[in-house]
Amino acid sequence: MKQIRHSFLCLSVLVLLFSACQGETQVEKKNTLKDAFSGKFYIGTALNEPQITGRDSASVRVVKEQFSAIVAENCMKSESLQPKEGTFNFDLADRFVAFGEQNGLFVTGHCLIWHSQAPKWFFTDSLGNNVSREVLIGRMKKHIQTVVGRYKGRVKGWDVVNEAIMEDGSFRNSKFYQIVGEDFIKLAFQFAHEADPDAELYYNDYNEWYPGKRNAIVQMIRKLKAEGVRIDGIGMQAHVGLDGPSITDYEAAITAYANEGVKVMITEFDLSILPNPHPNVGADIATSFEYQNELNPYADGIVPQAKQDEWDNRVLSFFKLFLKHADVVSRVTVWGVHDGQSWKNNFPVRGRTDYPLLFDRHYQPKPVVAKIIAEAEKGSSE
Repeated sequence: MKQIRHSFLCLSVLVLLFSACQGETQVEKKNTLKDAFSGKFYIGTALNEPQITGRDSASVRVVKEQFSAIVAENCMKSESLQPKEGTFNFDLADRFVAFGEQNGLFVTGHCLIWHSQAPKWFFTDSLGNNVSREVLIGRMKKHIQTVVGRYKGRVKGWDVVNEAIMEDGSFRNSKFYQIVGEDFIKLAFQFAHEADPDAELYYNDYNEWYPGKRNAIVQMIRKLKAEGVRIDGIGMQAHVGLDGPSITDYEAAITAYANEGVKVMITEFDLSILPNPHPNVGADIATSFEYQNELNPYADGIVPQAKQDEWDNRVLSFFKLFLKHADVVSRVTVWGVHDGQSWKNNFPVRGRTDYPLLFDRHYQPKPVVAKIIAEAEKGSSE
């Protein structure tokens, strides 16, 4: 009889422990970004080479726990994929796509046509002169269809054209524009659609809230659609700061793009806490300013609480905006897993120490993450 009571007692303890573990698991699961935003939009991050290969195992843990989408930071740009004409290197890109598939993540390819981080051979002949329009179009077609075709059905969306429009609404005077003309945008979307008719196709840009650029992007969408060219979404990079843009201006851009019947994605979100060296800095990686100590005030890792609160409130205001428009926003991607990997540490001033992302240099969520999760869950319960 004692043995029966003892067995019953042990069983009861096991049941209680199991229930406690289950409850703990559910709490942990509830308090992740990907679960808080489930049913609203994908929450994603950009991956660099150490993360894709698994060397940065701490980042990999964060990605698996917190995010539902990934984009490659650099390994799918043309200089990486096709450094020499006809010679493709898919090793790292293959690993990136496989990581996404193995972990059930929405995979975005970034980016097919971009004036920057493109190999020089793309635009020149053996003598270093610009190639003809026909040659460049042929090279575009081969590159796009080789890359998109390789990942057909696996990469769910592509940043087809990146940063082709200036803040005043004019076309960037890139080699693509100089040699092909504005049709290079239409052709890029056509070639991508032919290679994978089921993949979503996006136009991606920074300072996407400037009225001139916003209006030009709207006109581009309308022109592509009028010509029967498929475009599924606009990627708003959202490289923002404490001093701008205003939430009102940013909301106006989201609304303008959504009104054209395309999805809106926040594709490269980061929010610099550092002083801006110039009021009109965008995200052109060629921009550079001389280092000055006053432009790097938190090099020792200590951010005053008042400034940290200001940053938290600013980040939260953007996520409240994204949640407000969750009916048209399909994805929000932060540009990097943790502060230590962020490009903002070197842009637009090399050697600075910035804190623009949701996770710190020790891979820990910042206080704002809990606030973002609470805001998302509050929306679910209303």
